[in-house]
Amino acid sequence: MTSSGRIAGRLFWTLCIVGFFAILSSTMSKNPVLNPFARALGTPDSLMGFVAASSTIPGILVSLPAGSLSDRFGRRKLLFVSGVVFASAPFLYLLVSSWWQLALVRFYHGFATAMFVPVGNAFAAELFPSRRAERISLFSSATVVGRTIAPFLGGYILFVTNNGFRELYLAVGIAGVAAFVTAFLLMKERSQTVMSVGPRRRGLRFLEGWAAVAGNRKTLVVSLVEAAQYYAFGATEFFLVGYLKEVAHFDSLLQGIILGSQLAMIPLLKPLMGRLSDKLGRTIPIVSGSLVGAFALGVVSLTVQFPMLLLISILYGFGFSMVTASTPALVSELTDKALVGTGMGFLGTIMDLGQTLGPIITGIILGMGFGYLGSFIALTAILLVTCGVFVASGASRAAVKSI
Repeated sequence: MTSSGRIAGRLFWTLCIVGFFAILSSTMSKNPVLNPFARALGTPDSLMGFVAASSTIPGILVSLPAGSLSDRFGRRKLLFVSGVVFASAPFLYLLVSSWWQLALVRFYHGFATAMFVPVGNAFAAELFPSRRAERISLFSSATVVGRTIAPFLGGYILFVTNNGFRELYLAVGIAGVAAFVTAFLLMKERSQTVMSVGPRRRGLRFLEGWAAVAGNRKTLVVSLVEAAQYYAFGATEFFLVGYLKEVAHFDSLLQGIILGSQLAMIPLLKPLMGRLSDKLGRTIPIVSGSLVGAFALGVVSLTVQFPMLLLISILYGFGFSMVTASTPALVSELTDKALVGTGMGFLGTIMDLGQTLGPIITGIILGMGFGYLGSFIALTAILLVTCGVFVASGASRAAVKSI
């Protein structure tokens, strides 16, 4: 391995460690503690959703500007800034005494992930231009592992401390500080030893960069595919629980097995799917994954048998992993080298919009009397339509095999 390759590898694995601790910290701050903490503060029922959603708003507002700033000032500086937020936000929860203060802290905390994810994706893509999908997927898997551990660790802390919110947020703070320290080590790597990642147009105005990315029809289509995936994922994550409980009449253990198996598939499969994408090109994984996911969602409400629902859940996780392992890499390839961060920020913004709208619109469909069958068929249609648009747009023809 060359010297530049060793440096890139060291930077990448450091990035993955930052991602693990960062997402472990941010997820543990909300799951499972946020609901009981908000209740303990006397939050009105009508405002519980506002408190829960306050951390997702920065994702829509900040992802694109953060990506643009990373194009101008460098990835590691933005990753360091996000590390500062990851480290400082958890300790603000200790000062909260009312619901509106909790909402403000959640809003501030949301800036960390909004900056970190798109910039981290861009950094991984630039470090390994011939293995983009695999490395972005490995980075994503590191964050998913942190996200998966967080509810179990948070629940255990609440259990042994008898709902000790202070103790839990101290643990959140420790994980956040670990992310910050690792991000600091990432910053300290001598810049002259880092492999060249292409010229940066420091004079390029933000709005010009945004217009260039948003005006790229193929980038927009790929972003819509990503948004559709997270639209369906966000809705499925919320409403599949209701189906398993209200229709299939499963207890909490069986519900957890089905949902957990789906989540477990993502970090396990995404690196493999990313490697496949790097070898075969982006089209096959995106189209095949969309079809697999659409099929799984289309048949989920046709059975109440545990083995079948478990298989369907795993199948859906497989399809989701196939698509989302390829879409960020493809956006980085369709975007000007000087605007990769902006492209990732644009992708993150559209993705957050999709994930936010998924549960809302699906809830409306369910409330209109279409039931779970109609709701899941609507999700199937979203995946199929965006897959068709992807193929018809010509974006698929740009998804050439990486060499």
